[in-house]
Amino acid sequence: MQATLNPKLAEILGRVPVVPVLTVDAPEQAVLLAQALVDGGLNVLEITLRTPTAMAAMRSIARKVPGAIVGAGTVLNEAQLGRAIEAGSQFIVSPGLTEPLGRAAIRSGTPFLPGVATAGDVMRGLDLGLDRFKFFPAEAAGGIAALKALTPPFAEPRFCPTGGIRVDTASEWLALPAVLCVGGSWIVPPGDIDLAAIAERAQAAASLR
Repeated sequence: MQATLNPKLAEILGRVPVVPVLTVDAPEQAVLLAQALVDGGLNVLEITLRTPTAMAAMRSIARKVPGAIVGAGTVLNEAQLGRAIEAGSQFIVSPGLTEPLGRAAIRSGTPFLPGVATAGDVMRGLDLGLDRFKFFPAEAAGGIAALKALTPPFAEPRFCPTGGIRVDTASEWLALPAVLCVGGSWIVPPGDIDLAAIAERAQAAASLR
């Protein structure tokens, strides 16, 4: 593995080719979904802070699903960062990068994956000592062609593209040298509680690399 300024984050992201991105409405539902994903071979999970129960869902997964590495997604500010860490988040994902949030995340010691879409975003992250980024929104920001154009000036950064990636395009993204993993919401579509189907999709995604 390439040397990194953020070895703990690199180790987490290196565990799986696809990080399921989950929006859950109830803690008990989160536990069932998380267990199905872990059983399918995907144990790194991002819970987006888009519902009132997201924090409780993370707490429940952390307590009740052995082997799950749960992270908070859609973290926008320092207050959310603190609440997510208190709820048991083992890594933090943000859709963008601001200096206040970046510095707060670094001070916390919690692995931090900020969103970037431009060279300026990447340079700001590097200035803060970050070198692992979420390329977001991956498809809307120009897709594979955009990431290929973005990466040549930078030797260190590696990316987890997220946003619009599908089961039929994930392998193309994963084939890029600068890509560590991808974020995927297709594994648990909104409203899907078919745990056997979720575990099957997780197993297929886990075999992509």
